[in-house]
Amino acid sequence: MSTLGGRTAVITGAGRGLGRAHALLLAELGARVVVNDNGADPDGTGADGGPAQQVVDEIKRAGGAAVAHIGSASNWNSAAELIDVAVDTFGSLDILVNNAGILRDRTLANMSEQEWDSVIDVHLKGHFCPLRHAAAYWRSRHKAGHPVDAAVVNTSSGSGLRGNPGQVNYASAKAGIAMMTLVAARELERYGVRVNAIAPVARTRLTMSTPGLSDRLTAADGGFDKWAPENISPLVAWLAGGDCQVSGQVFSVMGGHIGRQRGWDEQESFDTDRRWTLDELDQALRKLPAGPPAWVGSA
Repeated sequence: MSTLGGRTAVITGAGRGLGRAHALLLAELGARVVVNDNGADPDGTGADGGPAQQVVDEIKRAGGAAVAHIGSASNWNSAAELIDVAVDTFGSLDILVNNAGILRDRTLANMSEQEWDSVIDVHLKGHFCPLRHAAAYWRSRHKAGHPVDAAVVNTSSGSGLRGNPGQVNYASAKAGIAMMTLVAARELERYGVRVNAIAPVARTRLTMSTPGLSDRLTAADGGFDKWAPENISPLVAWLAGGDCQVSGQVFSVMGGHIGRQRGWDEQESFDTDRRWTLDELDQALRKLPAGPPAWVGSA
């Protein structure tokens, strides 16, 4: 694989966890990185510019180029400013990694409006705003006759692909991100932009309470820490590279496992050459199993 030298990357939520791991690897491969983070707590409250600046300092100590942007990816004006920082500082924007997220887990009957709104805002709108402003930049470059070879990597989740109890807000947002990825890939292809998504499982501040993810190394793993967030970043780097031609795909990734996902395939069909009657529907559909399907949720 070629390096990312000469490419400029914006990474949201890059102060800690997966975003930090992505920023460090992309910088190591030669990318100039805009580290976005507002320093919020896992539930979205609070603010701290320290984490983003610490990642920038770490990249610079290693000889890389980086700048911090402190702000919310889900704020329209802040997201526009984020894209402007990349272009004004480094002269271009070639890679957008949408990663910022929070959790407000609650069962459906107990969830408040604010718990719903905050998670949908940070995840779904927090993907849309940077992507929209980046798309406008790339479209203007394309229309002006400048070659565009850009990549977007969005962050979905197994919860968004298969569902998790207690996460109706998070799962809904992550499912929306997967579909946003497919639509954006089709729309932006004409401008020279590829759009993919990952559905990672790794140890971060958001997942530490998930059974098993707090485990570090075991003898059975042969010393391989399969939950380490750094395991996710090579796929992000590959998708961000100029040699990659893949677009419109969603990948699950955990440890050394990568899986290409494909959702909502028709499992079986029922057809008639006229309008259904209720009795006919009852006869045709009564064979379906009662209740929800067997649980196949994922973190």
